[in-house]
Amino acid sequence: MTESSLSDNNEYPSLLIVDDDTVFCDVLAKAMTKRGFSVACAHTIEDALNLVEASTPEYAIVDLKLSSESGLVLVEKLRSLDPGTRIVMLTGYASIATAVEAIKLGATHYLAKPVDADEIMAAFERVVGESDIPISANPLSVGRLEWEYIQRILTENDNNISVTARILNMHRRTLQRKLAKRPHRE
Repeated sequence: MTESSLSDNNEYPSLLIVDDDTVFCDVLAKAMTKRGFSVACAHTIEDALNLVEASTPEYAIVDLKLSSESGLVLVEKLRSLDPGTRIVMLTGYASIATAVEAIKLGATHYLAKPVDADEIMAAFERVVGESDIPISANPLSVGRLEWEYIQRILTENDNNISVTARILNMHRRTLQRKLAKRPHRE
């Protein structure tokens, strides 16, 4: 469940990594330990909540999709326990809808996988938005627009696939197949 508890080493800032990919979690934990963090790992929301009961982390890295659970639930819980926790949400299934919800719920930043420890460190350090970020001259593709729309409806329905399929007038299995695919890249 964990590499260490959140309060093992008080001289380093505490970091909670929550990802169901154990190999990625272990590699990231080693990289973040080298960068001066006292790291604890969890692979489910339940394991993460057990860790934070004793001590809330100063930093957290949370995967959006934890098996069948949404990491958004954990972001909301971590923020309610300690509004000062700096949370970076990671996902291999990036969408505008989940990015907006993650930020609304208290995430500091939202990064699409693959990501490395340096990108996460930069995300932890960012405290304000960038007004000079370039605006893309290319509109989203039809495939990407469909992905974004499905993600928005799914989020609005608490990730309930059956309800979302009914709203989209789509067979549930068709929706599940679409969700199992990676989002269209731009």
